[in-house]
Amino acid sequence: MTTGLHAPQRMIIRNVRVFDGVSDKTQDNVDVLVEGPHIVAVSTSPVAGDSSEGVVQIDGKGRFLMPGLSDAHVHLMGNANSMVDFLQGPTGALYGNTIAEAKRMLLRGFTTVRDMGGDTAPVKSLIDRGVFEGPRIFPSQAMISQTSGHADFSFVYDVPEEFGGKPARTEEIHFTRIADGVPRVLAAVREQLRQGASQIKLTLGGGAASMYDPLNTLQYTPDEIKAAVQAASDYGTYVATHVYTPAGISRAIDAGVKSIEHGHLADEATIRHIGETGTWLSMQPFAEDDHHYPDPVRAGKNAEICHGTEQVYEWAKKYDVRTAWGTDLLLEPQSAARQSVMAARLGDFYSNVEALRTLTSGNASLFELAGERNSYRGGKLGVLAEGAWADMILVDGDPIADLSVIADPDANFKLIVKNGQIVKNTL
Repeated sequence: MTTGLHAPQRMIIRNVRVFDGVSDKTQDNVDVLVEGPHIVAVSTSPVAGDSSEGVVQIDGKGRFLMPGLSDAHVHLMGNANSMVDFLQGPTGALYGNTIAEAKRMLLRGFTTVRDMGGDTAPVKSLIDRGVFEGPRIFPSQAMISQTSGHADFSFVYDVPEEFGGKPARTEEIHFTRIADGVPRVLAAVREQLRQGASQIKLTLGGGAASMYDPLNTLQYTPDEIKAAVQAASDYGTYVATHVYTPAGISRAIDAGVKSIEHGHLADEATIRHIGETGTWLSMQPFAEDDHHYPDPVRAGKNAEICHGTEQVYEWAKKYDVRTAWGTDLLLEPQSAARQSVMAARLGDFYSNVEALRTLTSGNASLFELAGERNSYRGGKLGVLAEGAWADMILVDGDPIADLSVIADPDANFKLIVKNGQIVKNTL
């Protein structure tokens, strides 16, 4: 077994069964040629090259080769640290844990992620430079929230900054940003863009993890949301919003939001509206035991959210909604590896090939909304095709026949390549 970066100039993966991230069917007896960070050929004819020419050759022996997995809603920093870590831990430890989790995520086969809250732009930069191992990251930087909103992690007795109080610890470490009123919302959006955000994350309704906001609350006025959308648009990117309810989703769409994060409490008319407007629905196939809460109020909110999952997926398929997949695991580091299980769970709602397409090229289409803020424009993500980034997994098993094989990456992912670099090889 080898792990750690190994970057051949030329690599040929021979005799593989290819799922290209787009097609309904696979191709057998394929050779894939990689030069540097890109795929340069996907061919059913043997690709010329041998080891004497400095070419690394890998015999896939008919195994299943697919694009690297992606996750459209991670919290790398939140995945790697607990609430106690956030409130009391040393700042250096927060980043150290985040970098360690980034490597583990890559070894689970996730070669690209969209981070929806946390100071991950510096981590992204280090990974992109090859200092540390991890997935490609589309950072949102701090989650922007109103006072008493979903990302308000101050204590109930703290004085809001608007009235002369101090920012909460989660603001100091750039996990959240409280901003009330149009001028402060504009400043908060521009702050995240200055720090390297690919897209902007607003919280527009209640959530399970937050203490002060019932699920039915509407957060941010239309003018505040429109201000955020305008500031993001001026930088060539978009706003994604945490929101569950019909009223919150409708307000977000009317203000120009491009991606609804969650949406589990939507009704059929709202899902139809999402589809008609071409808005993205970034869903998570939650089960109640994905998260654990110490009090009955938050546990009850979690249960209500989870119970809406199946129906929303059915409506999303009915109205041809552009649906992305993510996990949104948060503040329970011991559960981070559940990411792989949740990826396989997508097969409960879609055919296996539809699930694989969502996990690869589907999510990548959402990431591309970042436009000029997308630092990976030099190649296509989520596909195995000429000119695409060389991000690939060689699977021992057939995920189209049995999607559960992706739930156990340690055993079933024999080769992981990211950016043309071999990060795992157990062949």
